[in-house]
Amino acid sequence: MNSRIQFILAALFFLLLHSESQGQRQKPKNESWYDEKLLHFGFSLGFNTMDFNISPSPYCLNPDSLDQYPYPEVALLKPGINIQIVTNLRPAKYLDIRFLPGVSFGQRVVSYYKDTILYNGDQRLESSFLEFPLLLKYKGDRLNNVRPYVIGGFNFRYDLAAKKEFDEDRDVYIRIKKPDLYFEAGAGLDFYLKYFKLSVELKMSNGMSNVLVDDRYGGHEEFRNSIEKMRSRIWIIAFHFE
Repeated sequence: MNSRIQFILAALFFLLLHSESQGQRQKPKNESWYDEKLLHFGFSLGFNTMDFNISPSPYCLNPDSLDQYPYPEVALLKPGINIQIVTNLRPAKYLDIRFLPGVSFGQRVVSYYKDTILYNGDQRLESSFLEFPLLLKYKGDRLNNVRPYVIGGFNFRYDLAAKKEFDEDRDVYIRIKKPDLYFEAGAGLDFYLKYFKLSVELKMSNGMSNVLVDDRYGGHEEFRNSIEKMRSRIWIIAFHFE
């Protein structure tokens, strides 16, 4: 199993175990008048790691091909940040509709290998997203001052840092598209504090389209030709203050 998935599952298990242990001891409940309103607001800070799900070209996988290209992969994940405004609509007791417009920043490094040897440098792709997620949040019963939930929906992102054309001053020979639609799913815990609610949320965001631009840099066509498809993928841990 992917180590990142193992980490997220372990963290969720720890959070749910913590909430269960809290539920076994009766404690005074903090008032949650803000949580009972039809509409309330807040803000969110988070951290992300951006990744690509890369489908390599068949020429990378055929060692007998005279035109064998280097093998592409994202070997090292870099940290990034998310900043969002929370708008929460409560149409039912256990259901919220959430709109969290904001920005996120990060980068992905695509490395190329030939016979396990790094080939001709990395391709560093930076992203500055405007994002507009619309999500459904299904909540469980409150256990003292903790409530578990799951969340899912769609997020439209627009990458302001994506290049319209190649930059001759940088050794980057692939480009990615600006818009993309993502499917998001995750889980978290609401912690009811004295004056506000803190939510800790782990979420996976998968791009639904091929973001690789079908354009080749003269003299370095192998970088683009090595990739058949490339979908965006982002892992997020967020802290919501409401």
